[in-house]
Amino acid sequence: MRNTRRKPTFTEEKILQAEGYRLVAGVDEVGRGALVGPVVAAALILPQRLRARWRDKVRDSKQLSPAAREFLSVCIREAAISTGIGIISPEVIDERGIAKATRLAMKAAIDQLVPRPDYLLIDYLRLPEVPIPQRGITDGDSLCFSISCASIVAKVARDRLMVELDGLYPGYGLAGHKGYGTKAHLDCLKRLGPCPLHRRSFLPVREIAESFLGNLSP
Repeated sequence: MRNTRRKPTFTEEKILQAEGYRLVAGVDEVGRGALVGPVVAAALILPQRLRARWRDKVRDSKQLSPAAREFLSVCIREAAISTGIGIISPEVIDERGIAKATRLAMKAAIDQLVPRPDYLLIDYLRLPEVPIPQRGITDGDSLCFSISCASIVAKVARDRLMVELDGLYPGYGLAGHKGYGTKAHLDCLKRLGPCPLHRRSFLPVREIAESFLGNLSP
């Protein structure tokens, strides 16, 4: 079980800097477990010597309030040397699977970084398709400062997108639950059936879609 009181540290970044790596990027994703909407990843390179009052407030994005995430996302993006956001659609998730889609989102975010990083610190995963030295860190979003920052930027980016999509597909409460499988979301799904943003390959959506279509049959 995670210790939600621990703060992410610069330990990994400092080790790599001592080994000669100057541009270290943190990478994380959000939306992997959602039933609707894209999976979103962020990659960012922070200065080696980051002196900012807000840095002690950084945590894994799941441990922060929406207001705190919004504030920190602005601070992080202003301080970062470079930031990239990768967005992979529900269609690709259904076609390729969520594991592959997550890696595609991370790669898309990394590919946007200028200058190109010379080392990657990634939450849990490794990306063999990205030819950059890297390390996957279990619980990296709560242990490693750069990954925590990436988790915040990715979460804010995806949450804002889900609020926009709520206007396009009203009735599902996307602005509230952000696409995750809450009871309220499942109740809406059972009543309305899936919208084009729902991940049809995910079991709850597939089962409800089949049941919904069955109820519409004469």
